[in-house]
Amino acid sequence: MDDSQAILRMRNGDIGGLEFLVARYQVKAVRTAFLITHDRQTAEDVVEDAFILIFHRIRQFDENRPFEPYFMRSVVNAALNVVQKESRERQGALDGDSETLENLFTQAESVETQVEFAQLKHQIMDALSNLPPRQRAAIVQRYYLEMSEKEMAEVLDAAPGTVKWLLHAARCRLRALLGPERKAE
Repeated sequence: MDDSQAILRMRNGDIGGLEFLVARYQVKAVRTAFLITHDRQTAEDVVEDAFILIFHRIRQFDENRPFEPYFMRSVVNAALNVVQKESRERQGALDGDSETLENLFTQAESVETQVEFAQLKHQIMDALSNLPPRQRAAIVQRYYLEMSEKEMAEVLDAAPGTVKWLLHAARCRLRALLGPERKAE
């Protein structure tokens, strides 16, 4: 089965189509939402809601377009909305459970490098959490999900120039947040 067959099954009221799409995209979607929200449960909730919304609105989906960019855009937008809502409610930066990120970092070779690695990881996570949500989403998509600028433009529903600007602004902000000792690296 492929995406178009799954979508056709969903349009015919068959939940099996949704099961296929969940199996295919859930891990990537949760990882994306987590890297934006910094909270595992929130990320899972965002993705669950996105799948439910897709199921209810599948008749509005244009079959001539690829499903993945459409779905990932809805996940990114939903995650951004949650972050912005929580940010307004708390009036501060979000910090959350980072145990899922452990899978994204490699094992260090010695105790000394593990300590340095942990400090660097903490600095990067702090710096990421201080970025504006759209810039954070751009960094997550480009460097953690390894998406091309073209894919990012589709997911963010933005012009390629806007994506380039977001990445440039986010990298500049990260350099400033990480301090002069990281600029040379």
